[in-house]
Amino acid sequence: MILENGMSRINFKTALGALAAALALAAGCNFAPKYKVPPVETPVAFKETNDWKIAEPRDAAIKGKWWEMFHDPQLNQLEDQVNISNQTVVAALESFLASRAVAREAHSQLFPTVTVNPSVTKSKTSGNGSVTVGSSSNAANTIYSVYALPIDASWEPDLWGSIRNTVRANAYAAQATAAQLENMRLTIQSELAVDFYGLRAQDELIELYNTTIKDYKDSVALTQTLFDTGIDSDLDVAQADSLLQTTLATATGLGVQRAQYEHAIALLIGRPASEFSLKPLPLPSEITLPPVPPGIPSQLLERRPDIAAAERTVAEFNASIGVARAAYFPTLNLTGGAGYQSSKLSLLLAGSSFYWAAGASLAQTVFDGGYRKSLNRQAWATYRENVANYRETVLTAFQQVEDNLSGLRILTAQAGQQDIAIRATQRNLDLALERYHLGIDSYLDVITAQVSLLGNRQTAVSIQMQEMTDCVQLIVALGGGWDSRELVTPNNVLHAPGPN
Repeated sequence: MILENGMSRINFKTALGALAAALALAAGCNFAPKYKVPPVETPVAFKETNDWKIAEPRDAAIKGKWWEMFHDPQLNQLEDQVNISNQTVVAALESFLASRAVAREAHSQLFPTVTVNPSVTKSKTSGNGSVTVGSSSNAANTIYSVYALPIDASWEPDLWGSIRNTVRANAYAAQATAAQLENMRLTIQSELAVDFYGLRAQDELIELYNTTIKDYKDSVALTQTLFDTGIDSDLDVAQADSLLQTTLATATGLGVQRAQYEHAIALLIGRPASEFSLKPLPLPSEITLPPVPPGIPSQLLERRPDIAAAERTVAEFNASIGVARAAYFPTLNLTGGAGYQSSKLSLLLAGSSFYWAAGASLAQTVFDGGYRKSLNRQAWATYRENVANYRETVLTAFQQVEDNLSGLRILTAQAGQQDIAIRATQRNLDLALERYHLGIDSYLDVITAQVSLLGNRQTAVSIQMQEMTDCVQLIVALGGGWDSRELVTPNNVLHAPGPN
């Protein structure tokens, strides 16, 4: 287009201004439904907190390094290695970085694409004729050069919000991936704590069996002495020895479970199992229970990373509805190019070597056999599916808190009852030994009492380990030390600097 007078320039500017205004008006279109967090029925309080000591408001928040509330330096040291060396956490981090890159790829589509393609072409004409190049005629066997410096641009204005909703959907997806990263981190941390106390429980059992074996050896020696003096029978010696050998075999088997716990911990902290070991230590004598924040049901929606991930996924597919709706409208593609072209390098940047071109195209699908309608139905169905998944995640979170609160309440009562049972069984063993020494009862009564005492002590260790496990799982069910305010924002997803 060549402008030959001032009027043409005015008309061109007017048309350009009108086009810009039209594009700006169209760019305000957004066909995605206005997003609201799906409502979820939230109880006023947890049922199990009726018999639970509620924490003071200042203690309501579980801190970030929640495992420190157990006051175990060895556990603290192991947990600190999860963020650095656990490969599952590293993979989840890379998944977030990948999803953030996808969001930024979509964001780049809002801007024009500009390419520069400088070139040099050297040609020789045919020896059997002449070739006309431009306005000049080239004789046969002529060698000539063409130098070009073109700059091309293309842009598809986001008239109906398709690109913007794609950006929003990808940014929300990146947020969901970030929340999944935090949920994975919390899961690995809790698995480490559970395995750690499982290993401690095995150490407690091994110590219990070592003490019991020592007592059983003393019993074998006693029955052998009584047999040698003619007071006791060979049957009592055989029974005592049989119990000792059975207990020795069981004690040996405890090492298998301990080794597996140790190997699992090595994996969780990113260490080769063959190069990792923990010295034996018994379970702590006292268990520190986490505080239960008042009004936790409503706060739980903001403290669980898995709930945050599910909610951000709902937002993602809500934006995707806008993308599907925009497919009903035409797309505009603007293209332009300019540059320099010359047969002489010295004249490449001369004004006479400059050229330009501009164009626009509009595309509208008039028949697709119901394709776009199906896309819209799919988008809505996927959105409703994720709303249901979000609500299910919330309900599951409430269930997990109730499960662990009830578990700790019942286990606390059971632990007290088990202590009474152990004292009663110990008294029964003492009486059986006394009656055996007096010759009133046979050694079989002593064996029965010994087996009963060992079984009750094993049960006590099992209860204590389950208390520690439920304690850890309650903290996880409450979201650990995480809060939704820590979730990366869409703006940070698109613009914040980060690793390559």
